[in-house]
Amino acid sequence: MQQIPQETLVLGSGSPRRRDLLQRLGLNFEIQAAEGDGPVVSDAPASRVVGHANFKAHQVAILKPKRWVLAADTLVYGDGRFLPKPKDRSQAREMLQFLQKVGMHEVWTGACLIGSDGASWSRADRAVVGFAPIPGAELEKLLLGNEWRDKAGAYAIQGWAGKYATLLEGDLDTVVGLAEITVLNLFRAAGLPKQAFRG
Repeated sequence: MQQIPQETLVLGSGSPRRRDLLQRLGLNFEIQAAEGDGPVVSDAPASRVVGHANFKAHQVAILKPKRWVLAADTLVYGDGRFLPKPKDRSQAREMLQFLQKVGMHEVWTGACLIGSDGASWSRADRAVVGFAPIPGAELEKLLLGNEWRDKAGAYAIQGWAGKYATLLEGDLDTVVGLAEITVLNLFRAAGLPKQAFRG
C-alpha cells in the first residue's frame, strides 16, 4: 500500500515549462532529467505519448529508488504525421510550413507518476491547435531565434508563434507541456492527498 509521501517529488524532465507548472502548484520537487524518449510503442498518439512518458519515469525511478517520480512527454500530430523536436533550422522550417498547410493539428501530452513502491499511473491529454499562415519574412525571423529549439512541432504557443497558433480545444497547458489538472488527476488516482509534496 502506498504511503503518504514524506520526501520530495522527482520531476523526470529538464523542461522549464514543466518545472514552472509544479512551482505554480506549490510542490516541493527536485529535477532529474531523463535521457531520450525510449522506443516507439504505437502509431496511436495517445499510446505513443504515454509510452514515452512511462519510459522516462521508469528511467528516473531507477536512479531515484523508493521515490515518487513524475515524467511527461509531448507530441505534435497532424494529418497522420508526428512532429518531434526539430534537429535543425531546416527541419523546423519544414515543420512550420507543414503545420500551416494542414491548418489544424493535435498536441498530445502523456504523463506518468510512479510511486515509492513502484506502482504507476499514467494518462494522455489531447488539445487541438489551429495554425494560421505565417508571412515568409516573419517565419524567417522566427527561425533566426531559438524559440523553435527543443519544441515538438518547432513552436511554443506561449511564445512568438502564439500570434499564429490558436487553441481550439483542450487545455493550453497540454500544449505547453503538462496540464495542472493532469498532475492533480494522477495524484488523485494514486490516492495522494491534496497537500502531497507541498511545503
